[in-house]
Amino acid sequence: MNKMAVAAFALAATFSMTSVAEYPEKSVNYVIPFGPGGESDITARHQQSFFKGKFGQELVISYKPGGGGAVGWSQLNRMTPDGYNIMGINLPHIIVKPQQKDVGFKTDEIVGVYIFHYTPDAIVVKNDSPFKTLQDLIDYAKANPKKTTFSGSGKGTANHLAQVRFDKMAGIQTTYVAFKGTGKAVTALLGSQVKAEWGYTSVGAKHADKVRMLAVAMDERHPKFPEVPTFKELGFDLVSGAYRGIAVPKDTPKALQQKLSDMIGKINADPAFKAKMENDGMALLDIDKAAYPAFIDKMTDVYLNAAREGGILQ
Repeated sequence: MNKMAVAAFALAATFSMTSVAEYPEKSVNYVIPFGPGGESDITARHQQSFFKGKFGQELVISYKPGGGGAVGWSQLNRMTPDGYNIMGINLPHIIVKPQQKDVGFKTDEIVGVYIFHYTPDAIVVKNDSPFKTLQDLIDYAKANPKKTTFSGSGKGTANHLAQVRFDKMAGIQTTYVAFKGTGKAVTALLGSQVKAEWGYTSVGAKHADKVRMLAVAMDERHPKFPEVPTFKELGFDLVSGAYRGIAVPKDTPKALQQKLSDMIGKINADPAFKAKMENDGMALLDIDKAAYPAFIDKMTDVYLNAAREGGILQ
């Protein structure tokens, strides 16, 4: 047994003898594998005050950006597995990136304890767009193959994979123009560089005076946008977006993994937290530790099929 395995065994034994009931007894380091200011950071900041209020300790947020999250995730399992180091995770990133090249981690090496929300994909147009409905856009795209241009946040992202999937469902061919981040994709839309954007409901929330959404990729209408139909209502089985959750180093004792999963679930269940998230255009999701593996398996099939169809993977 190597030194790391011995240390992990000793740590697990310590927690088996000492109840996890008192956890957390100090601040928890919450690493966001992106820079500050993005949605991963915003959602962590929302969680921060509720964590302190419910559990009496601080979530200390730090950043480890690079490689679209890969730099952070490649270091996750080298962090001390004592429950005091947790890291944000994003889908489709943790699924698609390891299939593109060696990024220092594999999807099945990420131990997720909770997927707590997603920012639903949405087709967004300017307020003065001639496309008043999703059908308007589809009709135009069918009459003008590849001439309907969409901005979106990078290749292989939730936006891009949604475009690939929807084109196939609707029987259309559109052109996806990848930008580095949602902010730049919005700028391209507002500057009329493209006809529409594969964005998120958060774009509709942040730029409500300038844009409108034609459809949202949710099971049910978003409570902040009750007038916007879902793709499913309109006949397209598309529920998708940027999913975010929390993972721990793989050797974190199982009892602590479960405790953390339960804690994040309690934050999600708080009506005030839900209201704060929904006001920003986000949608809560409760995929706990037990449900996480099956969810990842399901989404792996969805994302990798779309990535192949979109030419992102061979």
